[in-house]
Amino acid sequence: MLRTFLHALHIKLQESVLSVVPIALMVVLLYFTPFVSLTARELSVFLFSTAGLILGISLFNLGADLAMTPMGESIGSGLSKTNRVALLLVIVFIMGFLVTIAEPDLSVLASQVADVVDGTLLKGIIGLGVGLLLLLAVARIIFSKNLAQMLMFFYMLLFSLVAVVILNGNSVFLPLAFDSGGVTTGPITVPFIMALGVGIATTLGGKNQGENSFGLIALCSVGPILAIAALGIVTKGELSYTVPDYSVENGLGEAFWPLIASVANEILIALTCIVASFMVLQVFYLKVSKQKLRQIGVGLVYTFIGLLIFLSSVTIGYMPVGFRLGQQLAETSWMAIVIIGFVVGTLVVLAEPAVHVLNHQVEAITNGTVSKKAMMLALSLGVGASLALSMLRIHYGFSILYYVVPGYLLSLGLSLFVPGLYTAIAFDSGGVASGPLTSGFILPFSVGACSVLQGQGNILDLAFGVVTMVAMTPLITIQVLGFKAIATAGVKRRIAMKQIMTADDDQIIHFM
Repeated sequence: MLRTFLHALHIKLQESVLSVVPIALMVVLLYFTPFVSLTARELSVFLFSTAGLILGISLFNLGADLAMTPMGESIGSGLSKTNRVALLLVIVFIMGFLVTIAEPDLSVLASQVADVVDGTLLKGIIGLGVGLLLLLAVARIIFSKNLAQMLMFFYMLLFSLVAVVILNGNSVFLPLAFDSGGVTTGPITVPFIMALGVGIATTLGGKNQGENSFGLIALCSVGPILAIAALGIVTKGELSYTVPDYSVENGLGEAFWPLIASVANEILIALTCIVASFMVLQVFYLKVSKQKLRQIGVGLVYTFIGLLIFLSSVTIGYMPVGFRLGQQLAETSWMAIVIIGFVVGTLVVLAEPAVHVLNHQVEAITNGTVSKKAMMLALSLGVGASLALSMLRIHYGFSILYYVVPGYLLSLGLSLFVPGLYTAIAFDSGGVASGPLTSGFILPFSVGACSVLQGQGNILDLAFGVVTMVAMTPLITIQVLGFKAIATAGVKRRIAMKQIMTADDDQIIHFM
């Protein structure tokens, strides 16, 4: 038992080292340049936090394999077999709401906008949005509806709400609304919801089972944006924003243990919501074996410890350094912030824990047609481009709508020309790419750059929106990957047919 655990942990540690070390090396290299001046304390805490990230991601990924994925699949397949559609949809809504309000990734965002929106209200509204869209995503599988058509409908509805928000004079709400769509699909939500989709699609997915396994994250990411945009319509008055305390000391000294306790409490609430719902369903419907329950129990312990180490390390070491890098690079040159932004984006996505869960599941379900390597390359380039474009927006000071409207229209347009499987994977990837490191490193990086280039008064309008950019660009890059696959297959077919048609009759073997 111990040997099996150590072997599995060793594999996860190797993956985590390859993911996290590039970010750490980039920060260390910048430390020895004249562009960045970190204190020895900041650098040492950052490096210590890097070790924490590696261990945390390893334990979390191990826990996701042992607990979160089996739980989601068991709920999805078990409830689907009851043939009680109404019950399935009600439970799916409740699970979507509970998992979302307890998502640590959402708490990271809520803590940074506490001056603008009450944290409890923000979580509740976003939870309702995710729960409702998860219900509709499952209904899509049950009733065999087209994902691309549903996405078009909800994004058209979203753009209509955006227009009303602008007319209402609260356009400053829009970057926060779009960002909320990315942060809700975090390290706890993604493995559970994706596995739930696999379980339901296995039972009810029909001939499009592989395609129907994806798409839940895609639709769930729209729900929070719709919900916060609707909040923007009814909210009146001026919104003020104060930059949080991003100093290293904020997570050390006397504040260290309260911070650890707060993070542990957030994770415990998240896992308790999932486990309590699972156990109720286990008693009445699922009947999972005792051996599998023990495996899930062990996996939950790994998940808790892994997330505690991971999120604490992000808060203590990565938030302060991200903010300082943004400030100091912006003071050097706006071109420097764009170039370094691209590099930061390509590297940060490697360390997002939920990305590895998605890539593994994609490769397994597509039987290697979409490899983990191709997925990671497409995600890295997409996220790198998104951060570079976000830095340009901060420098020139224009609305996030100049990016998201054409970006989503292009994404939806591509969905008409690529197989549905690529569309589902692409839109799921967008939500997954914007995880806790996006909120805990890229967002502070953006806030730091904006505080220098545009001043604190414009942070809410210009620095926020970077999360939605991270969530949007993979929609384009992965669908382009699908379009390339179609084009390549078409060229190969034409070449093969040409060779057949021009073949020498003497080369044809006749069988009597």
